[in-house]
Amino acid sequence: MEPVTVAVPRKGRPLEAVLDRLAGHPDAQRVADDVTETLRREKAVTKGNATAAANVYDRLADYSDPDDPYRPDYTLLRDDREGKPRRIVFDSLTLDVAGVPVRLVGREEPFRALRKHEFALGFDSADLVLEEVVGLRGEPLATIADVNERIDPQDTDVRVVTGIGDTVYHTLMGDADALDADAFDRAFLDAYEGPLCISPRYERLVEAVVGLEALAGVEFVYPAEGEEEEAAIADVGLGVYLTVTGSTAREHGLALGERLFPSETVLMENASEVDEMAENAEALERVRESVATGVETELPVA
Repeated sequence: MEPVTVAVPRKGRPLEAVLDRLAGHPDAQRVADDVTETLRREKAVTKGNATAAANVYDRLADYSDPDDPYRPDYTLLRDDREGKPRRIVFDSLTLDVAGVPVRLVGREEPFRALRKHEFALGFDSADLVLEEVVGLRGEPLATIADVNERIDPQDTDVRVVTGIGDTVYHTLMGDADALDADAFDRAFLDAYEGPLCISPRYERLVEAVVGLEALAGVEFVYPAEGEEEEAAIADVGLGVYLTVTGSTAREHGLALGERLFPSETVLMENASEVDEMAENAEALERVRESVATGVETELPVA
């Protein structure tokens, strides 16, 4: 059987979540864990938090096994940190998923690769879908399940199929004493006028999940370069940022408010490319079902 090719991120939490979800067999799990540990170690080296005995090219040769598709392969990428160091990132790996060979291929932006019809299936953060193609309206977008309804079919053939359960949240937070607030929720934001601190990459996402009507009188401001988001929000008084436990926000004196929107890694498909793979329809369906089965996700399987 020819492998089903799937686009995945080259690094970070979404890639780790995909590997963990797909590596159901013990042998596959060991390989997936190896990839995760390798990339975490390389991230520490790139950030200057660890040192490596060998140079980056020797490490790359040691990690990769391009002759065996069931062993991981890696590649080099220029990191955006000072000095633009070369960073080792994921390139490819084949795993058996529900009896189907699935070839995971690393892409910097899997969602955009699907939009360009390079793949039929791919995993990426739901955030990127909102940032790229979801229409902005007066009313808020509250759930991932509503994302497809807001995608203009004239803009892209890509749709979200299901989430994989690695959910964190875009959360409203603020300085309760400075703003004399009992609670930070959508009602508070509707009545609020003033600065709202967000990461600049989330501007369109926040517009979608808060709604344009609630943002009347609100001015977006952003953290300074290198400044921690929670620290910047504490200086401004009110903001939106991703939270898992919220401990960092609390350390900066911020009260956590309403969870405005879930951030989750999602399986996506390009409908026109799926149609072109009609002979592999059964294999594609088995992969979809395997991803969705037993997952507590904000998005039910389509």
